[in-house]
Amino acid sequence: MLLPLSLLFVGAVLTLNGLWMMNRIADREIVVINLATAFITATVAILSMAGADTPQAVKGAALTLLFSLTYLWVGMNRLTGSDGRGLGWFSLFVAISVLPEAIATLRHAPDAMALWLGLCWIGWAGLWLLYFLLLALRWPLERTTAAATLASGVLTAWLPALAMLYA
Repeated sequence: MLLPLSLLFVGAVLTLNGLWMMNRIADREIVVINLATAFITATVAILSMAGADTPQAVKGAALTLLFSLTYLWVGMNRLTGSDGRGLGWFSLFVAISVLPEAIATLRHAPDAMALWLGLCWIGWAGLWLLYFLLLALRWPLERTTAAATLASGVLTAWLPALAMLYA
């Protein structure tokens, strides 16, 4: 029920973070959308957990919190001037943690929406892997990661959120 809300802000933050990585938005300015999205998605996850009566509902909240913490960390890194290595290692943890969700969703996809979601999980796992390679291992993938972040924002979150909100 709250999925379109979360997706809209995830779309905004990923799109804007992609633009920020392309040097189109200043470090200090990108903090706002990252912290706002962290708060919004964490609130959605907490509300979902409060009403959770199945392990599946708890899993959904836990996976959402992985996004929330990522955006909180990006915002805090920009405020503190941290180099992002910790976020890079957390990104590896997240990339590995969401792969079972991607595989299970794709394996049991009963319809096009579930198939789309499984492909999104694959895309998000790949994106978090890029953040690990860029931030923790310092591979020179700035342009690739920026483009992947921007594309992910538009294709996996922003457009689907608009479709859900206006359906």
